[in-house]
Amino acid sequence: MYKIIGADGKEYGPVSGEQLQQWIAEGRANSSTRVLAEGTSDWKPLSDFPEFAASLAARAVPAGGTPPTADPAAAERLADEILNRNPRLEIGRCLSRGWSLVMGRFWLTVGASFVAFLLVVAASAIPFASLLLTYVFWGGLYWFFQKLIRGERAEIGDIFAGFNLAFVPLMLFSVVGQLLTAIGLLLCLLPGIYLAVVWLVFTPLLILEYRLDFWPAMEVCRKVVNRLFWPTLGFCLVSTLILLAGLLACGIGFFVAVPVVTAATIYAYEDIFARRPAPAPGA
Repeated sequence: MYKIIGADGKEYGPVSGEQLQQWIAEGRANSSTRVLAEGTSDWKPLSDFPEFAASLAARAVPAGGTPPTADPAAAERLADEILNRNPRLEIGRCLSRGWSLVMGRFWLTVGASFVAFLLVVAASAIPFASLLLTYVFWGGLYWFFQKLIRGERAEIGDIFAGFNLAFVPLMLFSVVGQLLTAIGLLLCLLPGIYLAVVWLVFTPLLILEYRLDFWPAMEVCRKVVNRLFWPTLGFCLVSTLILLAGLLACGIGFFVAVPVVTAATIYAYEDIFARRPAPAPGA
């Protein structure tokens, strides 16, 4: 029997080895998941247990070879599954954890954020490149922070993960999401704000984690965030104020504010959207 620590930081189990293998197959547990075997006192990464090596190897298919799903029914089921958890967004807790993560890995997180920001700025100088690539770069930065948060090894090179893992869906989302939001802002300010909140915050990670095509990911994000619209809007407003405060601090603070806000965004995503093991029967 085994206990595990889920992506939400909660303890699940005890469960059998067969159940844990099923969670691996479903992507609800991975090599870095912390596991406690019955009769032991040390939590270890799942990769340290040879009995699960085959299951982990079978799951470790190169992401670039996994085509994104465009099945509306699958996206609908995913949205229902997430909403059935009754997710919450606690702004202060997300920002606090984001600050702690950045302070604990200061140069790595600031460096990765600085490089990603420079790439986005550079893309804006090339006609149409910003429209095409903004969320490919931000998706890679999100992926970098998600790996850190989940206790996996992260490197600055991970900010280019969007090109390897889901380039086409991220590029299409970048174009469609930005254009529709801009149209909403131009025609009437409030629809544009609504679309920015329900689409632009979490969709890149839904594309990367669940291998969704861009439109199903946008629909999942819209349906879930619509229930959490006011907390998400509040999170966006507070994040914007933090970034503005960073700019006012001689501009230098901005390069600390960006990783803090990004890390807080990923913690919010983890609380709302991330895969979770279902509690064991009777647990």
